[in-house]
Amino acid sequence: MKKSAVGAYLILFLAFFLPALLPGREAPVPEPREETPLPESAPREEAPVRVLVKGEIREMAMEDYLVGVLAGEMPASFEMEALKAQAVAARTYTLYCAAANKHGEAQICADPSHCQAWQDEDTMRQKWGEGWESCAERLRQAVRATAGQVLRYEGDLIFAAFHASSAGATEDSGQVWNPRPYLISVSSPEGIDTVPNYVTELHCAALDFRDALLSVHPECDFSGGPETWIGPLERDGSGRVTAVSLGGVSVRGTELRKLFSLRSTAFSLDYREGLFCFTVTGSGHGVGMSQYGANVMARDGADYRQILAHYYPGTELTTV
Repeated sequence: MKKSAVGAYLILFLAFFLPALLPGREAPVPEPREETPLPESAPREEAPVRVLVKGEIREMAMEDYLVGVLAGEMPASFEMEALKAQAVAARTYTLYCAAANKHGEAQICADPSHCQAWQDEDTMRQKWGEGWESCAERLRQAVRATAGQVLRYEGDLIFAAFHASSAGATEDSGQVWNPRPYLISVSSPEGIDTVPNYVTELHCAALDFRDALLSVHPECDFSGGPETWIGPLERDGSGRVTAVSLGGVSVRGTELRKLFSLRSTAFSLDYREGLFCFTVTGSGHGVGMSQYGANVMARDGADYRQILAHYYPGTELTTV
């Protein structure tokens, strides 16, 4: 019995271990496992957000809220990479506002003049009709593909400002609000062939123009003829108006935009045929990401990371 047992062990040794010890032979290597590829951004559980909607605080999932923001802020027909860039900017802006405690128990509001536009499902149905579900799914896809992703500068969430369209370049935030190192003027590729109503005009009768200015600047001197009321016009590096001399008083471009409901401060002003004429290019305050510019970049092959890096220079794309 002992001899047969020793023989059996010897056979096992020769069969399994000796080949690995012989020169010129390699021990067998197991076949590699087939790995399941990870999605572009692994879905993550995000904390719900409290939104002030028409005086009422609504708590909703972050994904649902961001889909509503994209519906209110950007056409669903835009390129997917532009929608992804908007999703990241909107999430970052939301968390920035939440940390700033701007609305008490609510973290952000649905008023676009104060925070971000937001649309509920009923509004989407009315806007898109029978195709609403396919439009909403494109927005959900953009939000899910960037789940949890935000922009930071030196570790802090950024003020991720955005606007509709620029006039060749974005605005430096110092011209509108406080200066921020990641909100500086950069080029923007959209133009008259890619943006509806890219150039608009506003005509104002001389008396209406005068009365509007006097309501905020009673020191203006309009004693001469209307053709003498407009003085030197100053622009910044982005081409936007910083100030205009009107009736001998320097009036900021941002003030004129608000006073006459201009689409942007990228305008020219002249007096002709009894009317004051503003010719305006682009739409919005001009700071941060241009939405139409992002769409042109995406159409030309840029992905959302490249779009965000362009419009928010120096920032880092991270996760919450």
